[in-house]
Amino acid sequence: MIKFLDLNKINKRFEAEFKTVFYEFLNSGQCILGKGVETFEKEFSEYCGARYCIGVGNGLDAITLIFKGYIELGLLATEDEVLVPANTFVASVLGILQAGLKPVFVEPDLESYNITAETIKPHITARTKAVLLVHLYGQLVDVEEIQKVAKHILVIEDAAQAHGAKAKSGNRAGNLGNAAAFSFYPGKNLGALGDGGAVTTNNLKLAETISKLRNYGSVSKYVNEYQGCNSRLDDLQARFLSVKLKCLDADNDVRRKIANRYLSNIKNSKIILPLCLDLDAHVFHLFVIRVQQRDEFIAYAKQHQIETLIHYPIPPHKQEALKEYKNLKLPITEQIHETVVSLPISPVMEINEVDKLITVLNAY
Repeated sequence: MIKFLDLNKINKRFEAEFKTVFYEFLNSGQCILGKGVETFEKEFSEYCGARYCIGVGNGLDAITLIFKGYIELGLLATEDEVLVPANTFVASVLGILQAGLKPVFVEPDLESYNITAETIKPHITARTKAVLLVHLYGQLVDVEEIQKVAKHILVIEDAAQAHGAKAKSGNRAGNLGNAAAFSFYPGKNLGALGDGGAVTTNNLKLAETISKLRNYGSVSKYVNEYQGCNSRLDDLQARFLSVKLKCLDADNDVRRKIANRYLSNIKNSKIILPLCLDLDAHVFHLFVIRVQQRDEFIAYAKQHQIETLIHYPIPPHKQEALKEYKNLKLPITEQIHETVVSLPISPVMEINEVDKLITVLNAY
């Protein structure tokens, strides 16, 4: 069986270093916001090219805390509108709602699956105060073009799938807008061994505010400036992330090579391949194709010992949790969610597995 993602194999490469940092953690006596978090925040901010990094509990909290931070700073207010791609994972929308803001769903470009300057333009009104750009599947949104039409609104990155992606400007995900949210869920390109997340920004006031908000709104112990929450990156997970960060660029290069092999060699009129305009700007967290007879295709792949997944079967506006949006007409989004299939791609895939998958798909 070609696994969709072999986390055991991915993390096995770091076992010796993980053991070393675990004992360093154990001997440090610091379990919460210790040296591990401080070191990783510095390393990850430098990697992204941003001035500040704040480690938080997970990717959803990272999104929510960015918006709550801007509310505390007076740059956003309850019920302000935030543009968000309609075809994203539900966390993007939940982060907006949990901050007390109003999501406005934007149809993506059907080829890139990302929102563009053209797709957001009709939705910008006097009530629009921010746009949440989701670098879906690991491919960067064209932030520079977005900023041309979103001149007076906050540009926030949901970079949960785009660790290491680099724009033509040379800036990486996490240093393209006003602030960025990252997830370190185990399956991400930079994944912890549990939950984790971070915010990156060049804004000192925002960084200071989020640092307080993540820790009960506390400016110092037992002194609470804000009504915050408990969302702190775990110190042990931060140490594991520091180990894996050293290999992120190399791992992303392997993903790109596999993706390029797929793009060059899968030739089947029943399969719509993803559009990739710039390999540097895509880290292929997921390699997503579209097929009309999805259930049939998945069964065919399984029959040939290939594990696939669907990211994501139900769009946010069709979720029971967001039923107030169920009457929205979003045909492009619905077409995407009804036809997408994610193929195996990871830095530990063997070349024979890649070639087998190509052969099997071409025979479909």
